[in-house]
Parts: sequence; C-alpha cells; structure tokens
Amino acid sequence: MAANLIAEGAEFAGWWTDGAPNTLDGFVERFPSVPRVADPQALLDDPQIDLIAISCIPRDRAAWAVRAMEAGKDVMVDKPGCTTEAQLAELRSVQARTGRIWSVDFSERFEVPSVTLAAELVAQGAIGRVVQTVGLGPHRLNRATRPDWFFDRDAYGGILTDIASHQIDQFLFFTGSTDAEVTLASVGNFANPADPGLQDLGEIALRSDRGQGYIRVDWYTPDALPTWGDGRLTILGTGGYIELRKYVDVGQPGTDHLILVNGSRCERIDASGAGLPYFARLIADIRDRTETAMPQAHAFKVMELALRAQAIAEGRA
Repeated sequence: MAANLIAEGAEFAGWWTDGAPNTLDGFVERFPSVPRVADPQALLDDPQIDLIAISCIPRDRAAWAVRAMEAGKDVMVDKPGCTTEAQLAELRSVQARTGRIWSVDFSERFEVPSVTLAAELVAQGAIGRVVQTVGLGPHRLNRATRPDWFFDRDAYGGILTDIASHQIDQFLFFTGSTDAEVTLASVGNFANPADPGLQDLGEIALRSDRGQGYIRVDWYTPDALPTWGDGRLTILGTGGYIELRKYVDVGQPGTDHLILVNGSRCERIDASGAGLPYFARLIADIRDRTETAMPQAHAFKVMELALRAQAIAEGRA
C-alpha cells in the first residue's frame, strides 16, 4: 500500500507497529529512510498527515480505523476491513459522523493491472452486460512463516471474511450491483486437522438484481507453483466473456493474462501495463472529498456480505 501511494506522489511520513512482527525486517529494508515512531498518537496528531494506512492483525483493524477517523484522518485499510458485525456497525457510524474516507485496499482488484484492463473493456461494452462472475482465490499456506494469530479464527475473521472479500468486491463491481443475497456459504478444514482454528476452504454463491456470482477460496496452493496462488476471475457477459489469469498462467511467461472472447475477437492480451488507478484516485478523493477510487457504500457493502456469508457458513445466520 505504501509503495503504491508513494508511486503516485504521496509522502510516507512515518510508521508504527507493536513489537517485531516477522515481516518487520523486510519492511524496514524497503523503506529505510522512513522513521518509526514510538507512539502512534504522534502520527494521528500530526496535522500534515492526511491518510492513515492500516495493516495489522485483522481483528484490530476496525479499532485503529475508528481512532484514525476520530482524529480527523482518512483511512486505507488492508482487507478485511473488519472481522465482526459490531465492528462494521461502529465503522459506519464513525464514518458518517466524521465524514472521513474509509477505504479497503482490495488488492486482488486494485493491485492487479489485468483487472484494470478488464474494467475498461467491460465499460466499453466488449462483452455486453455482465451477468456473472466466477472468482477463484487460492493461496499458499506458508506454514513456517505464519504467526500464531493466523491460525486463530477470531483473529483473522474466517476465510470468507478474509480472503473472499476480494471476490465479493469484484462481483459487485463488475455486475454493477449495490446489494446481493448470499445463497450459499460454506467453510471447512480438510487438510489441517491439527489447526482447528484454520479454515482452509470456503465458497460463496451470490445473487443480485444484476447478476450471479460464485466464489472459491482456499489455502491449498502446491509448492511447485511459482507464485502464491493461481488467482482467476471469469467475467461472463451477454455478448462474450473475459478470463483473467492474474498471477500465473502455467506454460506462459509473465503475469496479468487476459483472455477476451466476443463476437469479433478471440485473443489473449498482455495486460501487465494497464496500470493501477485506485491509488491516484484515492489521493484525489482525499484532496477533493470525492468517491472516485471506490464509493464509500461499496466498501461497507463488501464487508457486510463477507460477514453475512461467514455467519451462514458457520451456522450463525
């Protein structure tokens, strides 16, 4: 998040974290000249700072976002933006009262150039009206590097709240939906019985007045794959379809493979240069008090649906 903001002209003023998480050394190496502050309140009190970026243990993100908004700061948080319905209700209340921006960096859309190009093609009418998305989000477990909280259901919020929020975001965005019904939701632990708090497979089906969607997420990426997951998105329209093979396409070099098929085109496109407009748009929104990066209602709705799906899957709704 920091690197993408810097690339668009933002200044990284300072950072704080509690203790020494296992990602700390890599972070310091990447941003060696950015000061670490001893007290996070120093960042919240600094009148020159406009945006607080948050990427801590998921269960703690809402509280930090509330604290930042009440200090007059806009917020960009890594997904998931929250882990409970009570947290979401508080975020909505504080955002409405303060008028600050609460934005979730759904990186599987906002940090993937092929999704940028797909959005442009859909807007141009290249596949007609979108009526379905199929989003697949496989991830590598990397057990040896995971902290204890990774295996704590309450800490990460459940696999649908966490990973599947990406695919819910993409469903709403590409179908143009402002709400949806969760028609199927399930979770399971099939490969990690020694870690009962870990959900390693999840699925969701969605239906709105604009279309339908299916989502599958998991922690099963095999070691031989050269990246963390073979993330894919298929966008079905009334006049064609787009398939994104975001991070890898086995047998093909590079990333951001886009396949477009419609009435006159059947081709594979290298979309790696399509750009990442979310970050520049968010900076503009902070300056202009607009919603070009992501409508505020959309951010809340994604997390609402993710939490609803998680509750259904766990038999709480």
